[in-house]
Amino acid sequence: MSWPDLLPAFKPWIDEVRGRLIPNQLLSEITWFRVGGPAQLYFQPADEADLQVFLKNLPRDIKVTVIGLGSNLLVREGGLEGVVIRLSAKGFGAIEVMDGHRLRVGCALPDVKVATAAAEAGIDGLTFYRGIPGGIGGALYMNAGCYGTETRDRMVELRGVDRNGVIVTRTNVEMGYRYRHSEAPAGVVFTSAVYQGLPGDAEAIKERMKQITETREASQPVKSRTGGSTFKNPEGHSSWKLIDAAGCRGLMIGNAQVSELHCNFLLNLGDASAYDIELLGETVRNRVRDNSGVELDWEIRRIGRFAPGREVREFLDGDVFSGIA
Repeated sequence: MSWPDLLPAFKPWIDEVRGRLIPNQLLSEITWFRVGGPAQLYFQPADEADLQVFLKNLPRDIKVTVIGLGSNLLVREGGLEGVVIRLSAKGFGAIEVMDGHRLRVGCALPDVKVATAAAEAGIDGLTFYRGIPGGIGGALYMNAGCYGTETRDRMVELRGVDRNGVIVTRTNVEMGYRYRHSEAPAGVVFTSAVYQGLPGDAEAIKERMKQITETREASQPVKSRTGGSTFKNPEGHSSWKLIDAAGCRGLMIGNAQVSELHCNFLLNLGDASAYDIELLGETVRNRVRDNSGVELDWEIRRIGRFAPGREVREFLDGDVFSGIA
């Protein structure tokens, strides 16, 4: 499907915008799952000032969706109405080493680059980002973490642009962080953040990062088309153990599969659709609930419209689906 072109309605102010504007950009070209329908209008601002101009003039009835690197994201086949904003590394990928073992980083940066920059500067405390496949913007939004450290443990202050094109800042406390959750202000596009690290030895930090890399590659399907960890860990449980106990390791729907290496990862083995992947996820949730009584919550962000006739209902309640291996 395709959406009506929004650009003609944005004349003449849209001529002031310097970034990339692409009507009906297929998001399957961006997401790590390699699935998803079109964005009605895809926007990559040139820099923060360009983002301000765009948001200041954008009509308030136009929906805005912000995406990062596309790692922890499932876009449905019907695509996204309105504007999809994705920051570019060129405009939002700066790293500044500050006094007091702090870093100021752009929100388009991959987490791993922030961990690497910190290590090279002898700043400890950010090595956990080496184990998270994604970008800083998403990490700030969902309080990403692993290996005992979360974003909230290191983030000092973030900066962004609201729907009126105004620069806003939020402290760590104001973000209301908890496990895989924040109270991020609605409509704000994060642009940069300051992190507080610790003094450390660069070579020792790099060695720990190497160990994280080796552990991750041995235990997770990092070279596959995946969205990372699929479900949050319920309190007192590990999602992968619940999934394994429910007999879902290796379960397939079409070309979507529960990873045999790590049960909390869903894979696109080739030409799986967003429908296949989401249906597989809900099938897993259903079987885990039936087996253990525990309800898994999605960690992967699922957005967009379903294609007609290809809706997936939560826990498959009231519906019977075919094609489950």
